[in-house]
Amino acid sequence: QMQLVESGGGLVQAGGSLRLSCAASGSILRINAMGWYRQAPGNQRELVAVIMSGGDTNYADSVKGRFTISRDNAKNTVYLQMNNLKPEDTAVYYCNVNGKRSVFRNYDGWGQGTQVTVSS
Repeated sequence: QMQLVESGGGLVQAGGSLRLSCAASGSILRINAMGWYRQAPGNQRELVAVIMSGGDTNYADSVKGRFTISRDNAKNTVYLQMNNLKPEDTAVYYCNVNGKRSVFRNYDGWGQGTQVTVSS
């Protein structure tokens, strides 16, 4: 059974920084993509950033230049460094892991979510 444990959310003033972490534990054959999504009240969940196993990254336009996603493959951990935070970044942030549980079984899992609140 896979578990995704997130940490690092909190309350910060506009212009501040936070670093989110998500550690994946359990049995998995291969992790392909690790990413961060967010959902603000009344909005749909949206992609923030994703990093592939080879290191390729993709960011939402709204966070480019401010957020950096990285991963430690040895620890099955993904990070999201968030700088110059804005009030519109306020949301619950979820990590997502996509891969193969076995040769015949895919895996797509979500963390429990961590609240990020940016005050103006």
